[in-house]
Amino acid sequence: MKVYIIGLGLIGGSMALDIKAAFDGVEIFGVDADQDHLEEAHRLRIVDQKATLHEISNADVVIVSIPVDAIVAMLPEILDLVHDDCAVFEVGSTKAKVCQVVSGHPKRRNFLAAHPIAGTEFSGPSAAVRHLFKGKTNIICEVEKTAFKLQERALRIFKELGMRIRYMDPISHDKHIAYVSHLSHISSFMLGKTVIEKEKNERDIFDMAGSGFESTVRLAKSSPAMWAPIFEQNKENVVETLEEYIANLEQFKQLMLQDDFEAIHQEMEDTNHIKEILKGIIVNS
Repeated sequence: MKVYIIGLGLIGGSMALDIKAAFDGVEIFGVDADQDHLEEAHRLRIVDQKATLHEISNADVVIVSIPVDAIVAMLPEILDLVHDDCAVFEVGSTKAKVCQVVSGHPKRRNFLAAHPIAGTEFSGPSAAVRHLFKGKTNIICEVEKTAFKLQERALRIFKELGMRIRYMDPISHDKHIAYVSHLSHISSFMLGKTVIEKEKNERDIFDMAGSGFESTVRLAKSSPAMWAPIFEQNKENVVETLEEYIANLEQFKQLMLQDDFEAIHQEMEDTNHIKEILKGIIVNS
């Protein structure tokens, strides 16, 4: 099986490592616009061979792991280049525009829209790790539009990587992911910004930062090149989540100003229920 991976960062590189380990006789070809990334991925043996975009005509599987704006721009050309028996799937964090841009493509049947909900705050080929996807949820959209034989090929890869599959329409995916992923990243970026601006005048502030701050701001180390296009593509849903989040922050602020700490205690106690929700998710995964 010839697998071409376009984009050799954390997700693409980690998929390459796990696919190489899971399938006998597989060949991993790397394609990346950043030649330094391509060289690094080859040097680290993440990919077996370096390749160019036009070589994907030889592929059995093409995995597109690039920023979502680049996916929208490049996906029609990628489908133009592959042969009729090649499975193409992308792993971006938004789905509506991706599915829309290929909706009328002659090779739409070759394409599967997927979103493995996995990752770290690190980027580049050196961030790639084994077992990144084990036990993680993979959202698949519009599966009925993909040829059954090519569905099976992609699903076999997902199974070998240890992912749990959920099916969802693109509009619902983008709405839900705005709450559980996109808002989390914005919160982290803005917390980091607030503290950095304060630190200009109070140099000792980071000496006081504990594990709570570190875990909350961790996502602020994520790649802006990846996340700015995500926010742009999912603007409507992200703005809606921000309005709700800001309203909750404003309410908390008003309770503080009113010295209503009993209400604050109740708010936090009610929110503690999230522990049981998350525990249930972990147990069922």
